[in-house]
Amino acid sequence: MLKNKVAIVTGASRGIGRAIAETFVREGASVVICGRKPETLDLVARELGPAVMPVVCHVGRSEQIKAMVDTVTRQFGRIDILVNNAGTNVAQAPCLDVDEGMFDKMIEINLKSAFRLTQLIAPGMCGRGSGSIVNIASISGLRPQFEGLLYSMTKAALIMMTQSYALELGPKGVRVNAIAPGLIQTALSEYFWKDEARRLKRIEHQPIRHLGQPIEIAEIAALLASDRSSFMTGQTVVVDGGRLLSAM
Repeated sequence: MLKNKVAIVTGASRGIGRAIAETFVREGASVVICGRKPETLDLVARELGPAVMPVVCHVGRSEQIKAMVDTVTRQFGRIDILVNNAGTNVAQAPCLDVDEGMFDKMIEINLKSAFRLTQLIAPGMCGRGSGSIVNIASISGLRPQFEGLLYSMTKAALIMMTQSYALELGPKGVRVNAIAPGLIQTALSEYFWKDEARRLKRIEHQPIRHLGQPIEIAEIAALLASDRSSFMTGQTVVVDGGRLLSAM
């Protein structure tokens, strides 16, 4: 499905990003994984095999993003797929307790990193007339998360960014889509699932009553990255076990 494609997956040392990298390798892609810790990235690369290239990159640093894109372009000649997966949530708190430092960090990691990477990589895709960008958003960008002002805000903005890029880049052969996961069992979401009572309360509102797994997001990412979704752009695919249906 992704044979001979070159992909960058951010935040790929664990969780959803790692699962996406592993799935892309299975489908035949060469995958560049990035994160902040070289020892973690090297371990993932060894486990996933020679099709994976680890690059240390803090997505909150513009100079590191540019260096990574330059390195990958020199190594492979092009970038066919970009998955903006890296994210953080440093402000799980009542909205009136959020401060400006939290605000700036959430914008930097959850939103500006995707903007910076897209601005650097999309022109090459447009020049070749093909490419796929997949942004990992959240159902919290579609419905406000209680005591999650900044997470919801940044993910909502990422969804609108997805639509705006899709509108302008589609005629140039580049598709841009987003995935909005529900509760997935990752380190980032431990607050919601590690406590059994809190986890059960969340799951009982889902028609599909199990905790989402990273591979269940990765399979959708592979579809959106491939030509099998050639008539899809500007979409936000909700993968939440039916969680949002409980609001209806």
